[in-house]
Amino acid sequence: MTKPIAVLLTVMSFAVLTNLSASAAEEVEVYKSPYCGCCGKWVEHLQAAGFAVRTHEVNDVPAARQRLGMPERLGSCHTAKVAGYVVEGHVPAVDIQRLLKEKPKALGLAVPAMPPGSPGMESPKPIPYDTLLVQKDGATSVFAKH
Repeated sequence: MTKPIAVLLTVMSFAVLTNLSASAAEEVEVYKSPYCGCCGKWVEHLQAAGFAVRTHEVNDVPAARQRLGMPERLGSCHTAKVAGYVVEGHVPAVDIQRLLKEKPKALGLAVPAMPPGSPGMESPKPIPYDTLLVQKDGATSVFAKH
């Protein structure tokens, strides 16, 4: 094997391993009811955006939310974890990607309730909604407007 080809293969191998590490770090663990269809659509939205998703079917989503530290007042129909952050509700994948890139000191993101037009809640009559950045003390600020 010639030296340039060996170098190229080494660089390509490193790139593949680096991308695998990045993907593994972006695995999303979703806690959802086995009976909720919109949660499944949100999981598909994340997968389409390149996230690896592991789903946990639970009968008590509020208990999972509480265990992860997300305030009940910000609740929705599913809760998730990714890279040490909590993600509540129908948060767009682009917002999660931004969160992971910017790495703010926070508990995570939330889209309270189930706004029509959010990922997994597609609707012919979407309504404007905000993705909230949630601090560890429960304080919120607008992270993104949709």
